[in-house]
Parts: sequence; C-alpha cells; structure tokens
Amino acid sequence: MKRVVITGAGTINALGHDVPQTLKSMREGRCGIGALEMRDVERLGVKIGAQVHGFEPEGIFNRQQLSLYDRFTQFALVAAREALAQSGLEFSGELSAKSGVVFGNSGGGMQTLDENYRTVYEDGKNRVHPFVVPKLMNNAAASHISMEFNLKGPSFTVASACASSNHAMAQAFQMVRHGMSPVMITGGAESMLCFGGVKAWEGLRVMSKDACRPFSATRNGMVQGEGAGVFVFEEMDHAKARGAEILAEVVGFAMTSDAADIVMPSRQGASRAISGALADARLDREEVGYINAHGTGTAANDKTECSAVADVFGPHADKLMISSTKSMHGHLIGGTGAVELLACIMALRDGIIAPTIGYEEADPECAMDVVPNEAREAKVDVALSNAFAFGGLNAVLALRRV
Repeated sequence: MKRVVITGAGTINALGHDVPQTLKSMREGRCGIGALEMRDVERLGVKIGAQVHGFEPEGIFNRQQLSLYDRFTQFALVAAREALAQSGLEFSGELSAKSGVVFGNSGGGMQTLDENYRTVYEDGKNRVHPFVVPKLMNNAAASHISMEFNLKGPSFTVASACASSNHAMAQAFQMVRHGMSPVMITGGAESMLCFGGVKAWEGLRVMSKDACRPFSATRNGMVQGEGAGVFVFEEMDHAKARGAEILAEVVGFAMTSDAADIVMPSRQGASRAISGALADARLDREEVGYINAHGTGTAANDKTECSAVADVFGPHADKLMISSTKSMHGHLIGGTGAVELLACIMALRDGIIAPTIGYEEADPECAMDVVPNEAREAKVDVALSNAFAFGGLNAVLALRRV
C-alpha cells in the first residue's frame, strides 16, 4: 500500500478566510460565534451562529459563476484554491486523468433552496432561475472543483450528516493508498445559516441560544457554523519526487454504524470507530497524544464520546489531550471535520493544541483533559479526528507527524 500525505490545506470559516488566520484564531482561543445577521432573524428562537463575515463573493467570482455557485460552493472553491496553491500542483496528462475530488456535504445548496422557496411561496412567483437545480445539488462543489482544476478522475460527494467530511477524506485516503489515484482533493463545505436552515435545526431542540461549551457541566447545546476545509491528499513518493512540503501523514481510518437510533449516539459505535482507526494505522494507544473531539456541546454527545475514549484508551486516557474546536468555529455539519483537521495538523506540525473555549465547570462524566480555554504547547506524534453523526454514522481519521 502507498503512504498518503497532506501537501496542501485551505479553509474559510468564522475564524478566518484562510489557514493562517484560522490557526492564529485557534491559538488565541478566539470565538467566531456571534449574533446572526440574516433575513427574518427576529422570527428565530436561536439567534447565534458562527457566520463567515467580510466575505464578498462579487470580488472573487464573475457574474456567470455566481449564477451557478451557492454559498457552500463558493466556500469550497475559495478553500480549494488555497490548498492547491500551497501544494504547487498543476493537473494535466495522466495526473489529470487519474486525480479527482471526494467532498463532504450534508445540506447542499441550502441558501439557494431558502431563496427560491421564498420566491415561489412568499412572493408568489411562478418561475425560478434555470440554474436552481445545478446550484443546489450536493455534488455542485465537487463538480466545480474538478472543472476548475482539470481533475478528470473519480469525483463525487459524500453525505453522512456531521461525519460527511471525515467519510469523504477517508475515501480519498483509500484511493491514494491503494494506487487508484496519485492525488485526491478532499474535505467538505457547508452553509446552512439561513432562515430555513436554522429554523429546521431549532425543531430538534439541540441548539444553544448563548454559546457552545463542549464538555462543560453548563453546556446547553450546539451552535451552527459555516465554511469549508479542503486538503490535497498525495502519494508520499509522488510528493517527495517533486519536493513538496508535507504537512502530515494520514495513517489510518475506520467507519462504523451504531445501527441503533437516528439521533442518540452509541458509546459502542464510537469506541469501535476509534479502535478501528488505531488498528488500521497499526498504532498503539500510547502513541496518540491529541484527539480533536466531535464535541458538539450537547449532553448526550459529550458524555458518550468521553466514555468511548475511556473504553479504548484505558489508563492512557488520562494522558490524552482532547479538545473541541466547535466551541470556536461552530458546527459546520457536513463541513465540520475538514475544518477540524486543521487543528490536528497544527498539533502535529507546530506543537500547539487548540483549546476548548467556553469551559466553565467540570462535568464528572467528561473527566478528561479538555484543554480548557487556552491553547497549550505540547509535542504530539499522532492525532485523531472524531466525527459521530446523526444516523449513528461514525468516522475517525488518524494522522502522524512527518
């Protein structure tokens, strides 16, 4: 099997419009969550979110492109451009023919849906723009990335709710690992912060009205965010031959299904995913130094995840650092795992552990080192990224310092 490395990273999210800004915000423990700015916000019960502010797509895309790009696709392309620029790759010939895109997304073009439902139902119009369907489809971002960068190999979208990005990155990892593609562009994007998107999530009664406080006894729910994270996964020998900078190595993954409940997480399902990722990477438990937790800030998720970590790591769990960056950038649903992977790379490359901010009071059911409120310097050789989605779909990635 081939060794797989990351040679490019890009992002746009509430913490920053690129990777350097985002990592700086994580190091500083900055919160990107604030009052929502959107139409009909007064009709919402939940009025906070981690929005991307200062983003002006008109200065980035032309008029024809904007007619085809929902906000989630715009985010995906901005992040992909940064990742490909860092990688230094250009695609032509055989490299173009074999390289592709696997992307994670859950809601599709939610902004486009919201706008056009208003057009038909509220404004009473009988026609919508002819590009509504290609603009809202879940695979739009993957397709536009493939077109912009001449990627003619396998390209598709994975939709598994909050685990979409991790599932997508796992598929990209497997394709490079088994020699199907020398390079895959992967990650995820989401933009559900519109009236219809937030109103739908309100119905689940899992949203906080004031802050995201993972693992704290005072936590009262999750907070939605938006944005994208994109990475270049490349076969190691291919990367070394062209002198590419290597950010980290992807060494293993595992996916499990709870097969139990559509919304309540399973301790056993999460444990099997974590154990499976370690086994796939041929890692000992003691080699892991940091876990970027799913850590949504809901009572059920946080205690289930901590129990699963304790089950897998035993006494070593007390030596692990486990933090939730959702406390800063919110929960990007289908895009969240991609932005969170940046925290794992920062831990491995820079020796900086992103904090869990908003932590107020210890919870006996989450009795772990959650790196409360302030970033920490620590040498880490192996990091895990957890994603546990509605539907009982679990995906865990393992990364190693190079």
